[in-house]
Amino acid sequence: MVAEEKKEEKKSPWTSTAELGFIRTTGNTETQTSALKVDVVYEVDKWRHTGHVEGYGSESENDVGVNVVSAERYELSGKSDYKFNEHDYMFGLVKLQKDRFSGFEYEDIISLGYGRKAIKQENMELDLEIGPGVRFFKIDDGVSDDEALLVLAANYWWAISDTSKFTQDLSTEIGENITSTKSVTGIQANINSTLALKFTYTIRNKTKVPVDTEKTDTEVAMTLVYNF
Repeated sequence: MVAEEKKEEKKSPWTSTAELGFIRTTGNTETQTSALKVDVVYEVDKWRHTGHVEGYGSESENDVGVNVVSAERYELSGKSDYKFNEHDYMFGLVKLQKDRFSGFEYEDIISLGYGRKAIKQENMELDLEIGPGVRFFKIDDGVSDDEALLVLAANYWWAISDTSKFTQDLSTEIGENITSTKSVTGIQANINSTLALKFTYTIRNKTKVPVDTEKTDTEVAMTLVYNF
């Protein structure tokens, strides 16, 4: 009986979440925006493997009343961590990105480095990472190029209460010519054990961009989160 109870209590190595958001406005302005994110984590012994898929799109009505795509972005990434102990680990990361209106046809990153769990408490954690990498990119109607990177990241979460959580993810990729920074601030409120509402504010910045392209993009989103 005791052995059966322990078996039931054994934690699954898999953790998965899916986020879906959709906003449509009608009347004086016709717009529709959709966002999808899926995260899968497999953690066993000294290894933790993470997969991430993200898609975002927006359509708006132009001056002649025709709906045109005004934003379209995709991201696919895979990351593996090897834990030396409770606080220290090595990581390897591959990230593929395509943002149709960023001025770049594509932007892919490969990096590896050292991570440190600077805070590990029951209700909060903070991971800090640093390491070298390479960025492969192509400017729209341009030639392919690459550059060496220094990759920095900080990932923080705080369980404010039993039903709410604050998250802050910050990453910076310092290149020879281009430095990219991304900040995602989030608040999540649980509806039940599997569903939650999540509000996020995202800032993306590049120090150097093609002509007629903004260096900074911001995004406010509300999504429904499903944990499975």
